[in-house]
Amino acid sequence: MTSAAKPIYVLNGPNLNLLGSREPDIYGAETLEEIESMLKAAAAGMGMSIDFRQSNQEGELVDWIQEAGARGRGLILNAAAYTHTSVAMGDAVAAIGVPVIEVHLSNIFAREEFRHHSYISAGAKGVICGFGALGYKMALNALDAAEATGPENG
Repeated sequence: MTSAAKPIYVLNGPNLNLLGSREPDIYGAETLEEIESMLKAAAAGMGMSIDFRQSNQEGELVDWIQEAGARGRGLILNAAAYTHTSVAMGDAVAAIGVPVIEVHLSNIFAREEFRHHSYISAGAKGVICGFGALGYKMALNALDAAEATGPENG
């Protein structure tokens, strides 16, 4: 399977299934389904496909990160609260051979102190935070650009 035929994995962590109704002043009014539709349309316009998923389960997300490394051309990861707690997800990101862009809807550095640390960032090619749903599209553009510089993270 050529790189162009492989999908971009977009993985979303705990509670992101509640977007649109959960603290819209922090996370925005868009639902996860609306973000998925926007991103799939943007990807199609760029000749890419998206494999978009959400789970509240850490182990399932680790499995999907590994799958993205084996079957994808890149990974957009919003690990949500696991960003700040999951060594396992950080290790999985560091172990895969595709570029990873970490995304957060809110500016995690303008929030509580515990949100300022990420176990994901060290293995990611880049981090986008504070732009709401637009951050996903920015990450897609970043992955497109990253293909020209190579798959390594960090």
